[in-house]
Amino acid sequence: MEFSIPVRVYIEDTDAGGIVYYVNYLKYMERCRTELLRSFGYGKAAMLEGGLLLVVKSAQVEYHRAARLDDELRITASTIKVARTYSILKQAVYCNDALLCAGEIKIACVRPGEVMRPAALPKDIHQKLKEHEALA
Repeated sequence: MEFSIPVRVYIEDTDAGGIVYYVNYLKYMERCRTELLRSFGYGKAAMLEGGLLLVVKSAQVEYHRAARLDDELRITASTIKVARTYSILKQAVYCNDALLCAGEIKIACVRPGEVMRPAALPKDIHQKLKEHEALA
């Protein structure tokens, strides 16, 4: 099952030509992942029980078309893999039905500190991500 949120493009998101700056697509995807986790009941999605953190381990993104000032976008996220210490989400940005940007984002669970060592995802969030993966 694909989770999605709407996002409006504001002037602050664009360059001088009114085109969305490339890094903002990653910000839109971050918002969508945060809202996905919020829908699971996690108000502070990047901070988990026991002080664990969720961080982006890798992002592979491909840009297809540009979004422009005042466009209404749809940002999607679906879980494609859940492992003990990480999850991979497939994400996309659409304007109407046109695909603007797509990618795979690997989110790792880590213990905060100088080294940021990998840690097992808490059981409840692991289960909810697994359920979301099964619906995809």
